[in-house]
Amino acid sequence: MTNRISGHSDARGLSAVDILAELVAIDVLPGHANTRMVDWISTYLSGLGVPVETLPGPDAGRSNLFATIGPRDKAGYILSGHMDVVPVEGQPWTSNPFKLTQTDGRLVGRGTSDMKGFLACVLASVPLFQSSGLSRPIHLAFSYDEEIGCRGVPHMIEKLPDLCTSPLGCLVGEPTGLKPVLAHKGKQARSFVFQGKSAHSSTPGLGENAIYPAADLITHARKLALGLAETGPRDDRFDPPFTTVVAGVVSGGSAVNIIPENCVVDIEVRTVPGVDAGGVMKILVEQQIEMGRAAKEEGRSLGVSSQLLSSYPALAPTENTELIALAEQLSGSAAVQSVSYGTEAGLFAGAGIDTVICGPGDMSRAHKADEFVLAEELDSCTAMLAGLAAELSSS
Repeated sequence: MTNRISGHSDARGLSAVDILAELVAIDVLPGHANTRMVDWISTYLSGLGVPVETLPGPDAGRSNLFATIGPRDKAGYILSGHMDVVPVEGQPWTSNPFKLTQTDGRLVGRGTSDMKGFLACVLASVPLFQSSGLSRPIHLAFSYDEEIGCRGVPHMIEKLPDLCTSPLGCLVGEPTGLKPVLAHKGKQARSFVFQGKSAHSSTPGLGENAIYPAADLITHARKLALGLAETGPRDDRFDPPFTTVVAGVVSGGSAVNIIPENCVVDIEVRTVPGVDAGGVMKILVEQQIEMGRAAKEEGRSLGVSSQLLSSYPALAPTENTELIALAEQLSGSAAVQSVSYGTEAGLFAGAGIDTVICGPGDMSRAHKADEFVLAEELDSCTAMLAGLAAELSSS
C-alpha cells in the first residue's frame, strides 16, 4: 500500500493518471487473490469518507467491492468494472507491464484499456460526485474474475437488493472508445473429457482409444454449427449474424505407438441475443453422455465428463430509451448497436437492470503487449462522469 492515500486530503488530490499508475502496479490475475487491489481501493474510498462494502466470493481471497455516493434511499446509476487483468507471459512488452509508462500521450501498461482506465476515472471522480449535491446516488460496483468468464459479478448482483434501491440503470465501462454499446453475444465454454484405456498400438483391441469419441463429438459440434448458421436465429447487428460453435482446443495421446487413454476437447458457443448458450451446449453434453452410456452397454472402458469453463448471457439492447439518450448525451457519441466481445453487462441486464457499455480505450488494444489508453481518453471519460454527476444533481 502506498502512502499517497493515507490521508483524506491526499486522496482528493489524485488524478485519473495518478490512480491508474497505482492500479497498474497491482497485478491482479483472474483465478488468484485480489486482496491488494481490494485493499487499495477500499483505503482510497475510505480516505474520502465513502463507506465500502467488501463482498467476499466463494473463492478464498477474492472479493467484489460496492460503494455508494449520494442518497441510498433513491434510485441511481451503477458504474461497473472488473479489477482483474489477463496475464502477460509470452508477450513482447517493450516496458514493464506493471509500471505505467507515458509516451506521446499513450499510457502503457497491463489493463490500461481493459479496464483499469475506467476504474481510475471513476475513482478520481468521487470527490466531484461528493461535492455535486447528488439527488440520486452513483454506485460503484467493481468485480473479480471477469476475464475467466464473469465469475465474480453474479455474487455481487445477487446482493444488490440489500445494497441499494433498484437502480435506474448500469454503465459497464469496458473499452468502447466512449461510444455507448447496446448489445453483445453470449458465451459458454466447456471442457469435454474422455477417459479410455492405454495399450500398445500393435494390439489396439486391448485398449480404448479416447481420441475417437472426442473426434466424434467434434464432428457433432461442426454439424451443430452448420445447422445454426443455416437455419438458426439470426441477428444482423452481429458479424457473423448467427450463433457459432467452435472446437478450439484438443489434447490427447502421448505417442503414436500407444493407444491414447485420454483426450480433452474445449468447445465454445457464442450466441446471438435470445439464444441460450447453455441450451446449445447442452446438446453436446447430452451427446457425450450418450457416448459414455453406449460404451458401457458394449462393455468398453470409456469414461466421460465435462467441466464448465466460462459462461455469460448475451446483452440485448435495452428498451430504456432514456438511458440510451443519457449515454449518448454524456459521451457525445451515437450508440453502437453491437460488439463481438462479451462483458458483464448481460448479467446486469439479466437481473432486470437496464444496461449499456461505455468506457475509455479500445478493445483492439486489450490483452496485447504494450496495451495502452490515451490520456485524452481518460480526460473525456472524467468529463462524461462529471456530466453524469451534473445530471443527477439536477434531477
